[in-house]
Amino acid sequence: MTPLPRPLPKFAGRAFLAPMAGVTDPAMRLLCRRRGAGLVVTEFTSAHCIVAREGRRQRCGGAGDVVEFSEEERPVSVQLFGSDAGALERAAGIVGPHFDVIDYNMGCPAPHITRQAAGGALLQEPDLTRRILRALARGSDRPVTVKMRAGVSGDSARLFLRAARVAEEEGASMIALHPRTVSQGYSGRSDWSLIAELKRSVGVPVVGNGDIATPEDARDMLEETGCDYVMIGRGAMGNPFLFEQVNDLLERGRYRARSPAERAGAFFEYMEAARRFSIRFPRVRAQAMRFVRGLPRAARARARIAASRDAGQLERAVGEALGGAE
Repeated sequence: MTPLPRPLPKFAGRAFLAPMAGVTDPAMRLLCRRRGAGLVVTEFTSAHCIVAREGRRQRCGGAGDVVEFSEEERPVSVQLFGSDAGALERAAGIVGPHFDVIDYNMGCPAPHITRQAAGGALLQEPDLTRRILRALARGSDRPVTVKMRAGVSGDSARLFLRAARVAEEEGASMIALHPRTVSQGYSGRSDWSLIAELKRSVGVPVVGNGDIATPEDARDMLEETGCDYVMIGRGAMGNPFLFEQVNDLLERGRYRARSPAERAGAFFEYMEAARRFSIRFPRVRAQAMRFVRGLPRAARARARIAASRDAGQLERAVGEALGGAE
């Protein structure tokens, strides 16, 4: 008997923040959530790593979080990857009590992930995918969602339909599709027609992902594909305002541009949040690079940011680049 999908949390907006390694740390997720992201997703985390961290946490008397997050982020999804169903079941049991949604990664194109028969490589393994999704459902009572790519390469570019059928049969509550193949990485254009095809093929909510850089892109994807939600990745790097702009465009037909000074304020808010979490300075500095992208003096600003060795130097570099770019 096909299990029923578990109910999803209520989303305040139709634009979600995509999981991105090295980008969607808890401070960045919080920044985007405050600016209208309907759902935020953690960086992908290995099931084996979660199980190992939990073991260390218990041995050390309960200090530290297995996956760091804050209550202000809710609804928040934790993304897991791996191909060991047993480890994934244990990991789901560990993170389930803390997160609103458990997302399974079937889309990462990075070779060090696909070589583990994980990420996008799982598109070629429907039986293993079925065992994994059953294990995740056994491990936790949270809704399970899946994020996938269209296929692996040119001769297997449409594996998403088979994978989506398996996910729906195993009770997945939502499916997100990035319509590029694993071999494409982030090159070329994503094929939004595949999102429309997925929407016609399944009965659960569909999230479209890929090449959303402006509020108009989000609106167009929703209209062209019929998907229920959009997921924004690279377009939100250094631009957390994109979510409220999408919401404004969808609700009122217009949105307000943000000034460089407002971008500076958002970055300083990020820095303040980063102090609350275990976010190291090199990560904060990398985020600063994204906030100054596209400015008239971006090259000079990046050089000063790269030379920064502490928070004070970084604040001055960003403040001069963004605050002086009116």
